[in-house]
Amino acid sequence: MQEHFHFTTDRAKIQKQYAAIFVFVSAQLSCIQVHLHRRNRHLVKQEDAVIIAIHLLGKLLGFTSERAWHRFVTGNLFTNGSFLERSRYNRRCRALGFAIKWIRHELAKRGQHHAYAVVDSLPLPLCHTARMHRVKRFQEIADIGYCASKKQWYYGLKLHLQVTDQGLPMGYVVTEASCHDRVAAETVMTQIPHPYNFGDKGYISQTLRKKLYEEHRVAFWTPVRNNQRIRQSDAWKQWMKRKRKVVETVFSILVDSYRITKIRANSVSGFETALDGILLAYSLVVLGLVER
Repeated sequence: MQEHFHFTTDRAKIQKQYAAIFVFVSAQLSCIQVHLHRRNRHLVKQEDAVIIAIHLLGKLLGFTSERAWHRFVTGNLFTNGSFLERSRYNRRCRALGFAIKWIRHELAKRGQHHAYAVVDSLPLPLCHTARMHRVKRFQEIADIGYCASKKQWYYGLKLHLQVTDQGLPMGYVVTEASCHDRVAAETVMTQIPHPYNFGDKGYISQTLRKKLYEEHRVAFWTPVRNNQRIRQSDAWKQWMKRKRKVVETVFSILVDSYRITKIRANSVSGFETALDGILLAYSLVVLGLVER
């Protein structure tokens, strides 16, 4: 793994990835009119574009430990001592969270030109199952929920994500683990509305489907249950299953390569910044702006 002593990725490739991210972030930050207000801005060691680019590069390489990532940056990218101290770097990342979120949102708007979108949820456990009844991490927002695919209970959060047919993340919402998919569906699909959406059986609701179409002009298709009066042909079920498979692939990549379920932040702002960084880094790869 990347956090171990032996890091096998070519250093030249890392420099190339960092340069591509830095160029993109610098161009996007020039469009933001609201600047971060702080004292002695002219004395900062590194500009905001560098901090954001370094943050995204760490998520792209799969680092979950900020301490290990800062040690890697100072030992391989900024060897002359020009980089920030670790705690200040983490504070700068959290302070620039609004910029990371804005850039990701602007990039996600490109998904409106894709063929269709798929909505699904991903569990984000915060501890091992054996500790879920005595854990104190994120007690104010997390709780115990059930993961139907793994058939087990877990303590943590739930990520509701909308992705396009090409795997580009669009709208997302993070809720407590016990939140039903239908509750967050409208919020997810109306952040960046796409006219055609697919979901699994967890989103079956005639009321939701009617509201999305009448208020937002969003068409939403889901499979039907066996006890419903509506009947769907086997060909339609197989076609819809193939269309929804893209979100499973995206979740698999986010978990295995970007380690989205291993975020170690203990503050809400830190967790949100890390999550936005992972989604933005993955979006850059999907759109071909950065090589994986």
